[in-house]
Amino acid sequence: MARAGHLPPALVHPDGTVEFVELPAGPPLGLGGMPFETAELEPSEGSQLVFYTDGLVEERSRDIEEGIELLRRALAHPDRPPLESCRAVLDALLPARPRDDVALLIARTRVLSRDSVADWDVPFDPSSVAAMRAAAMEKLDEWGMSALAFGTELVLSELVTNAVRHGSAPIRVRLIRDRSLTCEVSDGSSTAPHLRYAATTDEGGRGLFLVAQIAQRWGTRYTPDGKVIWAEQPLPGSTRGAEAELPDFLNIDGL
Repeated sequence: MARAGHLPPALVHPDGTVEFVELPAGPPLGLGGMPFETAELEPSEGSQLVFYTDGLVEERSRDIEEGIELLRRALAHPDRPPLESCRAVLDALLPARPRDDVALLIARTRVLSRDSVADWDVPFDPSSVAAMRAAAMEKLDEWGMSALAFGTELVLSELVTNAVRHGSAPIRVRLIRDRSLTCEVSDGSSTAPHLRYAATTDEGGRGLFLVAQIAQRWGTRYTPDGKVIWAEQPLPGSTRGAEAELPDFLNIDGL
């Protein structure tokens, strides 16, 4: 992790201990002038990472140290779901009329079982796309998720084809079965993909547009060795999107 002008994040351990992780200080995003230093940590399963802006802990009626201590107390409940922790933190720290914008993000770490992940090395050759589709369909049958076969075939076909045409070796594919089905395609290039609307006379350019239509969410994650393009599909029987599960204070337009 790197810190870009914000206060250090909090790490809530499974035993309820709250630690504020000291990260190398960096300038706010966009200012430039110096590279960011990063720090690496390995939280245990069930830990919670808490990211927040200074508007959460800074208030005219109290010192920032008091705000940090209030945050620590509000977070010292490791068995509470992250959404409930968000509510507790906001209730404990925010005045009736906050004077500053506040952003708060709490994420809990989890470990997936080995049988929930499948991955393959893909040869850097256009002919490998068909074989990759077949292997993925076999895995979906094994997981009892054949209902997602059509969308998964299309997503993998487009992403693997793009990796071969515009990326570089090595190419890897990973399927993750969790609260959704996630398809990941990684390659050795850091070139960012761009979603665009192809004209009716264009022979190509519709790949990412189709992925975006089929997937519930999709995006790009950069790695030291290249990038990963991922796409999530909701599991059969689940509702599209999680807006209905959010409490009122988080259920805002565009979230």
